[in-house]
This record gives sequence, structure tokens and C-alpha cells, in this order.
Amino acid sequence: MSWIAIGSLDDIPVRGARCVNTPLGRIAVFRTAEDQVFAIEDHCPHKGGPLSQGIVHGTSVTCPLHNWVISLETGKALGADEGQTRTHPVKVEDRRLFIALERSAKAA
Repeated sequence: MSWIAIGSLDDIPVRGARCVNTPLGRIAVFRTAEDQVFAIEDHCPHKGGPLSQGIVHGTSVTCPLHNWVISLETGKALGADEGQTRTHPVKVEDRRLFIALERSAKAA
């Protein structure tokens, strides 16, 4: 697995997201209140809403279009909703962010 530098933890607001355009598509990189970092495709499995514009709470994000709640850890819709978006490995080293782009990452 090769890691690609994508910026700094400080580039992402607490409980917010920033997007990275990659050969695999647009990926939203989220930062939780506890400084955990997650990377998932920037579209809701329901109607493709921009998850990067949603509200981050705990390790989940609520889609701004129809209020679907998506796990940042698994990409799966939570509650009664069904669906999944692709996740990507992300790591933080000395506050620098790195992402691994694997075509075999968890898919919907």
C-alpha cells in the first residue's frame, strides 16, 4: 500500500471535512471532535448528496440532503437506512495526513 500526502490535520476543522480529488473520485476526509480522521467517498449512498457538507457527530456524518446518517468508520448507512459508500485508509503522522488509494477498498 502506498501512502499519498494530502495535507495537514489543521487543514480540516474539528467536526468538519475537506475534499481531495483522486483518480478514484472525490474523497471527503473528516476530522472528529476527538481528532480521529476518516476518509470516504464524498457521496451519500442514498441520492449522492455531498457528505463533506454534512454534520459530523461522533464517528458519523449526516447527509445534508435527506438526513441519512453514515458511519465514517465503515461507510454504511445507520438506522433503518441501507447502503454504503467506499472508505479509504487514512493516517496521521506528526499532524500530516496521508491516504492510501486502493481499488479494493470497501465498496458499496
